[in-house]
Amino acid sequence: MSGGLLAVLCGAIFLEGIDVAMLNVALPAIRADLGLSTGTLSVVMSAYVVGYGGFMLLGGRAADLFGRRRMFLAWLGVFLVFSGLGGLATESWMLLTARFVTGVAAAFMTPAGLSIITTSFAEGPQRHRALLFYSGTAAAGFSLGLVAGGLLTAIHWRWVFFAPVLLSLVILLAALRLIPAGTETRAPEQHLDATGAAAITAAMMLLVLTLVRLEHPGEGWGWTLASFVTGSALLAAFVRIQRRATAPLVRLGILKSAALRRANLGAALFAGAFFGFQFLVVLYLQELRGWSTLETGLAMLLIGIDAVLAPTLTPWLVNRFGTAPVILGGTVLATAAYLLFLPVGPDWAYSAMLPSFVVLGLAFALAYGPLTIAATDSVDAGEQGLAGGLLNTSFQFGAAFGLSAAAAAYTAGDELSTALLVPVAMAALASVITAQGLRRN
Repeated sequence: MSGGLLAVLCGAIFLEGIDVAMLNVALPAIRADLGLSTGTLSVVMSAYVVGYGGFMLLGGRAADLFGRRRMFLAWLGVFLVFSGLGGLATESWMLLTARFVTGVAAAFMTPAGLSIITTSFAEGPQRHRALLFYSGTAAAGFSLGLVAGGLLTAIHWRWVFFAPVLLSLVILLAALRLIPAGTETRAPEQHLDATGAAAITAAMMLLVLTLVRLEHPGEGWGWTLASFVTGSALLAAFVRIQRRATAPLVRLGILKSAALRRANLGAALFAGAFFGFQFLVVLYLQELRGWSTLETGLAMLLIGIDAVLAPTLTPWLVNRFGTAPVILGGTVLATAAYLLFLPVGPDWAYSAMLPSFVVLGLAFALAYGPLTIAATDSVDAGEQGLAGGLLNTSFQFGAAFGLSAAAAAYTAGDELSTALLVPVAMAALASVITAQGLRRN
């Protein structure tokens, strides 16, 4: 049963990764077919990010309060329906609505799935191996999505939406049978802190929107500043609400764990560095070198070696050396991968790029899964959804910031090598933060 359970949950996280990656590749075709402006196309991507990042903490806590299995199944169903509606879109507003609700669905589904793993597998080697399989599958979804998106877009961009519908349906049917009712355990006497939920959701949405808008710092800076100030004020209000609430949405005491704080900061920086790097590489290969979307996806496919290494090599390293040293190895390797790409030139052969992609794939295998372990270990079963929500919020915020910072750096200087310093700096800072954990152990 545990093997089937893990397969279903890995399928769900694979679905999320491949859905995002395929859409990235299909955007030019969508713009051409629906006649969207560049600004509208950017909002299509932002809609998913805002929904995902805005509702992630609420989604994590909802899994603890209302049942992990119930939340996972319900929101997987919503994901399925709205992915299909995105494929049927004929107007920009239809596409925007579908992407926003799909992002919200992922925000509830993802922490619920992660918390099912962390509460179904015994803490220690068994859970670690399950989490490493899970993280490897997530990375594989993103890597394979670049290739699958290119192939499906060649048929028609609508298949980028319809393919996840078919995959969602298979996962949903399997989940109904393979996720046991025991994962529904919850504390019935607790209730949802509605005021806190409203405050944190609005704050997260505004702060994510601020990060997204930073990609174009010269456009509408007043609105960007307003979203940041309002989001920050709501976040401060949320903290005050939680301190006074008898049943807080987020127990602030969970943040007293230095290991949990390091894991979440490390996750944000690691994700930010990768998404910034990926954006710049795609820009370089497609716009500066004229490569097709399929060629670009195949070029970066080697980063997906994480899917093989995470469940095989990484468990042995974690058992042998511990979580923090393995994470540090991953962040140092990521820094090295980005540094190797700094001398990039207009006529670089693929063999010159290859070392960066291989080293980055190894870095993902060492850092991504162990960061998940570090962020969920020693957390009470009743707060595993919250821990998953915090971690995925960190990943999402980091990704949005890294992407926006890299885009802004490139726009400001129009120099790829200058913009590449953004992922270098973020990965290096992640290494410094992770190293602090070695000193304390």
